[in-house]
Amino acid sequence: MSETSDDRPERASRRRPAPRRRWFTRGWFGISTTRRAAVVATVVCALALSIAVPLRTYLSQRDDVAAQEKRQAELRAQVQELEERKAQLSDPAQIQAEARRRLRYVMPGETPYMVQLPGDNGMQSSRQTPQAPGPQQPWFQNLWDSVIGSR
Repeated sequence: MSETSDDRPERASRRRPAPRRRWFTRGWFGISTTRRAAVVATVVCALALSIAVPLRTYLSQRDDVAAQEKRQAELRAQVQELEERKAQLSDPAQIQAEARRRLRYVMPGETPYMVQLPGDNGMQSSRQTPQAPGPQQPWFQNLWDSVIGSR
C-alpha cells in the first residue's frame, strides 16, 4: 500500500482544521461578554432593589424602637419620682410644711410676718395703684383716632 498522488488531495481535504472556539467573546451558555455583563448588572440591581425596601423599613423600625425605649425609661423615672413624692406627702408633717409654704397657713397662736423685697413680685399684683378716672371715649372713636393719627 503505497500512497499515490491521488490519495493525498483526498486525505488533505479530509483533514480540515477544527473551528476554533472564541472563549474570549463567547463565554458561558454562548453569551457574549457584553450581554453577560448586562445580565449580571440587571441581577445585581434587582437584588439591591429587593433588599433596599425591607432594609429601610428595618432601620426605621429600629430607630422607632430605640425612641420608644428611651421614652419608656423617662416615664419610668417620672413614675419613680412621683411615687417618692407620694410617699413624702403621706407624712402629716410634710403636708403641714407644704401648707405653710404654699398657702401661707399659720397655726393658731402664731403671728405671721410677711417680708417683701423690692424684686419680689409675689404680692404686688394685688396692690396695683388705681388709675385716675379720665374721659372715656367709645371704642370706635379710639379706633378712628388711631387710624388718622390724631392721638
